[in-house]
Amino acid sequence: MFSVTKILLPAAVVLVLSVACGVSPTAIPNPKPTPTSQPQDNTLQAPEQSNGIVPILATTVLRVGSQRVAFLLAGPKGIIKAPTAQVTPVYLGDDGVAEGGGGSAAKQARFHIWPYGVRGSYTTELDFNRPGRWRLNIEVESDAGPTEVKLDLDVAETVVIPEIGSLPPTGNNKTLDTVPGLAQLTTHFEPDPDLYRMTIDQAVASGLPSVLVFATPAFCTSPTCGPQVETVSDLKNLHPGEANFIHVELYDNPSEIQGDLSRAELVPFAQDWGFTSIPDWFNESWVFVLDPQGRIHQRFEGYTTIEELEEALAAAATAT
Repeated sequence: MFSVTKILLPAAVVLVLSVACGVSPTAIPNPKPTPTSQPQDNTLQAPEQSNGIVPILATTVLRVGSQRVAFLLAGPKGIIKAPTAQVTPVYLGDDGVAEGGGGSAAKQARFHIWPYGVRGSYTTELDFNRPGRWRLNIEVESDAGPTEVKLDLDVAETVVIPEIGSLPPTGNNKTLDTVPGLAQLTTHFEPDPDLYRMTIDQAVASGLPSVLVFATPAFCTSPTCGPQVETVSDLKNLHPGEANFIHVELYDNPSEIQGDLSRAELVPFAQDWGFTSIPDWFNESWVFVLDPQGRIHQRFEGYTTIEELEEALAAAATAT
């Protein structure tokens, strides 16, 4: 049983995050595939910093209602790793002045350390009762003492990503039964074969909860990405036979890319699940946890730790 909105960052912070991601800070990614809808300009200047701390929003797809919100706090010497942070959402009027009374009261966000111990994110559940521009007032204990930083974000009325409580888009992703080998299924250099044995349609009809991860392991370069496929594989090893675990590579031709993303072709699922309609989306990972009836119980944008996934899977397993 089971127990983007982009921020324009200072150069020093970009260097810290680039090193943490394991890529060269001067690396320039190849042009991304053309999205299916015209992106809006969601670039925000970083709000006034306190003690040199810059907040980085990990969950850019936000809509009216209650949902998971995740962010990183980047300081001059690295990521802030205090156990908790206090988060207060405030609605901003058209003139950018805080109006208040727009959503959740102050909530505690928990810090989740990521693999290798270099990075980590804060997550909490927030409720936004109207669309528009919002601000998160974040209080955290840093090396310099109590610190407050502000993070502006946009909340939509609805979003194109499959909604919690809905049945996911149908489809037969490639598996080991349909292609010659793992090189045609993933960009991962040490793939777990168990993640490529079942289609999404089979998982939905199986009567078991499922964890679906859409990611491209070899081309994870953003500050909010991490070893998501490995984490899902670790979760599978903790709960053998208790759920379905599937990785869908975001690129349809992994064996042909050979390090050159100009050759990359997105899988149809990237459009079907709405990823290509996200402004400025490149290849950020998404994880969906399905209940035994095949409905989406929770969804996660950007890297998500095994603790969060395990909590969601345990809740999904008992959903009726």
